[in-house]
Amino acid sequence: MAFTEKKKLLELSPDKIVPNPAQPRLDFPQDELLQLAESIRQNGVLQPILVRRDRDRYILVAGERRWRASRMAGLKTIPAIVQELSPQDGAVLALIENMQRSDLNFFEEAIAIKNLISEWNITQEEASERLGKAQSTLANKLRLLKLGSEEQQMILQNGLTERHARALLKINDEKKRTQALIHIVEKKMNVVQAETFIEQLLSEPKPEKKRILIIK
Repeated sequence: MAFTEKKKLLELSPDKIVPNPAQPRLDFPQDELLQLAESIRQNGVLQPILVRRDRDRYILVAGERRWRASRMAGLKTIPAIVQELSPQDGAVLALIENMQRSDLNFFEEAIAIKNLISEWNITQEEASERLGKAQSTLANKLRLLKLGSEEQQMILQNGLTERHARALLKINDEKKRTQALIHIVEKKMNVVQAETFIEQLLSEPKPEKKRILIIK
């Protein structure tokens, strides 16, 4: 999908700009914003943000970190490329920009893809075409959301990878999966070790149920 709509570069007041409701990135660490704000005070905004017009305001499409940091730095105006985009195209561009910059963790990517498909009523195939990713890649991303929020948080906090998460999905029982995750974290297993451990768990024979003999 190519965006060929008209563009123009303006200096906009940060107060006239609002965050993109379809912004896939959920976490903006304060320490990173403070560092960026100080850089902007010293050097200005080196790369314009991207916005779309919505009546008397502008909605961010890309560059929310720069916008937030510019406000922290006290800038009166910020350079912005204004592009004529539909809300759907704005959501797609926001997701593409974050994925290209690796600003999203893999769960945020999955949530953004899910929202894109559901909110705009498109198929996985259409989403894969718009995002330039294989349909199988999108399907694997979406499967990650089968993990509960506490599991997701534990995976991210302990620096585990997407492959760790996909390996855990092989365990259908949530209680057993959580126990396996705790064990992987405690033992600081790499991906190969975690995959081997999970395969061993799944290959263990299930305990036979005791039969009760009733004598009449």
